[in-house]
Amino acid sequence: MAQLGAKIEHPSYGEGVIFNQDGDFWRVFFKDHGEKEFNKDFSGWEIVEEGLDAGSADLSDITSAVEQVFEEHMYRIEQYIEPAPIELGDRWEGGTLLMQPEDAGLQAKEVPMETFFHKIVMVRDRLRVMEQQINAQDKLSDEDKVNLQQYITRIYGSLTTFNVLFKYKEDQFKGASKTEGE
Repeated sequence: MAQLGAKIEHPSYGEGVIFNQDGDFWRVFFKDHGEKEFNKDFSGWEIVEEGLDAGSADLSDITSAVEQVFEEHMYRIEQYIEPAPIELGDRWEGGTLLMQPEDAGLQAKEVPMETFFHKIVMVRDRLRVMEQQINAQDKLSDEDKVNLQQYITRIYGSLTTFNVLFKYKEDQFKGASKTEGE
């Protein structure tokens, strides 16, 4: 017999958790399929872990369960959270970047600052995703992760030249300090 909080294995949706009841229906959350509703008489799933008897959970049980879920899934959640927009410094708004070749016979290239800044921010964001991917990689040893992290830190250090473009200091690139062996 299914109970609130039970972990189930559904033949089509995979592993899920019964998280609520609504009249004659169970509300089940599946990691890859979201919320689904099933009649309480449904018997097409296997109960993997028993749920809670009514009234058996207290606030500390619920708090522990929520903390465990966050610890296990925070990386996946962070991937879907929209970061705050990164702002270009006021003095650069409406400006252009002029790239003038030494050879006077070649044409100069002019790029709007907003476009150039957007490209810099994309590089920074992709480096952060790479960093997360490295940290989440099961097949890399801790030593390999540290070595790869050092390269990313050095890349950030190389990009500190562009910090003058950022409106807020907390959005800027930060490289390795001299004490870290850079």
